[in-house]
Amino acid sequence: MAAERFHRGGYHRVSMAEVAAGVGITAPALYRHFRSKAELLDRTVRVGLDALADGVRAAGSTAGLAAALAAVAVAHRPLGTLVQRDARLLPPARRAALRRELRAVVRRMAAVLRAERPGLTAADAELLCRSALSAGAGLSRLSAAPPPRRAERLLRELLTALLAVRLDGAGPRLGPAFVPAPDPGPAPGGPSRREDLLAAAVRLFHREGFENVGTDRLGAAVGISGPSVYRHFDSKARLLAAVLARGRERLRREVGGAITGTPGGPERALAAGLAAYVAFALRDGGHLGLTLSETERLEPPDRRAAVDFRREFLRVWVDLLLRMRPEEDTTAARIRVHALFSLVDDGVRNGPRDGRPDLGDGLLRLGRVVLGLPQSDPR
Repeated sequence: MAAERFHRGGYHRVSMAEVAAGVGITAPALYRHFRSKAELLDRTVRVGLDALADGVRAAGSTAGLAAALAAVAVAHRPLGTLVQRDARLLPPARRAALRRELRAVVRRMAAVLRAERPGLTAADAELLCRSALSAGAGLSRLSAAPPPRRAERLLRELLTALLAVRLDGAGPRLGPAFVPAPDPGPAPGGPSRREDLLAAAVRLFHREGFENVGTDRLGAAVGISGPSVYRHFDSKARLLAAVLARGRERLRREVGGAITGTPGGPERALAAGLAAYVAFALRDGGHLGLTLSETERLEPPDRRAAVDFRREFLRVWVDLLLRMRPEEDTTAARIRVHALFSLVDDGVRNGPRDGRPDLGDGLLRLGRVVLGLPQSDPR
């Protein structure tokens, strides 16, 4: 019950009283079992992680890993959102424990994978395993739960294909035609302090969470006092809204522009959109992270604008997939697209960027598998 409530409503918008009412007890009765909402969140995450660890431990092959991940993604659908969006709100000790548990799962998966593929490097095996976990977690981003058996079957096939990807050798590359030009920023003599605040807000909100960053921190990051922030934005919420609106505009211009500006049919448009999305994530991953974690903090009009954009952005990708893969339906296309976004977003946020300069190319190759694109650019 708590997992579903947190998943749908957002951790900060759900009270202990609501959770208690959902199971037919009072809030004081719930507090006899959980001392705080953070402890309840920790327990809901642990239930899903325990199921994931058990499934991975029981898997003795790549096919077994894919089946275990798909089963957990369906049976514990909120887990992806709770880990990607809400777990960062846990106390530091619990966040550290969560990271250790996830690393242990990845290491176990990588060991199984390398036993079947002896030539696979440890780094490549871990990237494949983390990507499979993220793609499975993408199921939590769907607005409604798909038919369980069908979703599990499609995810199992998708994750099997991901775990079989070769990351070495020739393959698609993020070339200059797909890499968006850096945002030009403010014009000379323009309101650069406002731009500085927007950049600082992306960095601080993404790293520490909206609630944990006050105006004093924001001001200090750009060399002004905390109260001076209000000369540029009426409230911290308005600053967040401006940050997310800026990210949406860049996505529309860079990724949407790559899709609509590429002639030659849906396959070419998807390939161009994927390359642009990966490039955007590598450069502006903070915007993508904030969209996932902080959209629920917006005031209702701003939240509606963000949700409307997300629906339209998703619809473009789903429509292209249905044109390219007419044998599939909307549900299957949505699962693929959400798996793609989750894989790329997590890959940039959690990937070893400093130690892996080819991360973008690897994510591009994995993304093509998720979308069902060939591993060479369409000609």
